[in-house]
Amino acid sequence: MPVRRLVVVALLVAMVVPAAGSAGGAGSPRFPAAGEPLRPLIARAHPTTSARVVRTLPRFRRDGQFQIVLALAMRRGPDRAPWYLLSLPGRPNGARGWVPADAVDVRPVRNRITVLIGQRRLEVRRVTSGKLLLHALVAVGAVGAETPRGRNFYVDSAFVPTDPFYGAFALETSAYSKLTDWPDNGVVGIHGTNRPELLGEAVSHGCIRVSNDVARRLRRLAPLGTPIDIFD
Repeated sequence: MPVRRLVVVALLVAMVVPAAGSAGGAGSPRFPAAGEPLRPLIARAHPTTSARVVRTLPRFRRDGQFQIVLALAMRRGPDRAPWYLLSLPGRPNGARGWVPADAVDVRPVRNRITVLIGQRRLEVRRVTSGKLLLHALVAVGAVGAETPRGRNFYVDSAFVPTDPFYGAFALETSAYSKLTDWPDNGVVGIHGTNRPELLGEAVSHGCIRVSNDVARRLRRLAPLGTPIDIFD
């Protein structure tokens, strides 16, 4: 993903969950649910303070934006306090960890992105009804830089790129490619392109390229925290 960028709006984080739902705290929202940490997070292997630390997450990203979290489930610890299972950003892809529910403020997500690598296809559907809202042709990672597969990655940031290579709009995801020498340490993005003739091919460094029209539509359909599944 590009280093130079124009952050869309800081308040975009408030769009993470346009549907109503319970706040983090002691409530139990419908899952998946997305939002922000209320303090730095220590994610653990099990829902108890004595469990092994899996990963730590600061409240803010390096670019000053709030860290976004995606909660997948709720379980009560030995003291009956609720904990949320988070999809964790960064390497290794697919990591999960438990945090106290009162450490995050989350609400149910509205839509889900699915990328089908073999079909070179992206879909956006309503979580509750499965209604198809968008489908599009994509370009994916080339041999040696394959787009990572997995469930419940999520949109971690969104911005208007300054480099036309990345098209009209870009979503930064919580997934990482095999490459570590690519900008932002190999963060996988879903972004527009100035080479639409390459859509349908395996040509990227792991990112998912879409047409600029589709990228603009994702700005509305995929707010921060939107879950992403990437399948073969």
